[in-house]
Amino acid sequence: MARKAFVERRTRETRIEMRLSLDGRGSASVSTGLKFFDHMLETLARHALFDLRLKATGDIEVDEHHLVEDVGICLGKAIAQALGDKKGIRRFGDAAVPMDDALASVALDMSGRAYLVYAVEFKRAKIGDVREENFEHFFDSLAKSAGMNLNVKAEGKNDHHKIEAVFKALAKSLREAVGKDARVAIASTKGKLE
Repeated sequence: MARKAFVERRTRETRIEMRLSLDGRGSASVSTGLKFFDHMLETLARHALFDLRLKATGDIEVDEHHLVEDVGICLGKAIAQALGDKKGIRRFGDAAVPMDDALASVALDMSGRAYLVYAVEFKRAKIGDVREENFEHFFDSLAKSAGMNLNVKAEGKNDHHKIEAVFKALAKSLREAVGKDARVAIASTKGKLE
């Protein structure tokens, strides 16, 4: 059965259409109007081996906050929708990814219980065309919408390297957690993940 999702979100601030396949090849077509955010989402798809089609517009002339938040909400919903009852998934994923001076680690649990731990500090207020504070908001929105316990940490000198390593570590963690294991029915002693 194909693990795919389509999510659409329309508000007074944003318009988003997203198609996601968890069992893809890592291809992405992303357009949000924020070039650095597009790059991070393309990186996520590539390393998670997700196929992602995303067209998003928003009031970025006011602030990119609404768009970044709503994309996080949509991506979380798409992952949850594509996973369905979560039968056969590994559930947990973790990865440590270096990028030059930076090291990021991400661990996650697709338990159905949302929680974010975020320990990433930046020197600059902005990376590309995205304010650093909005990255934490993206991960929080993603975790809540996906029902994911998400732990994100990074250290290093270069802010670009830190956040890119985080997205790559998230991708590898997601790839592992949503991966199938024929020996697993439901990866919980409770008999369900929610």
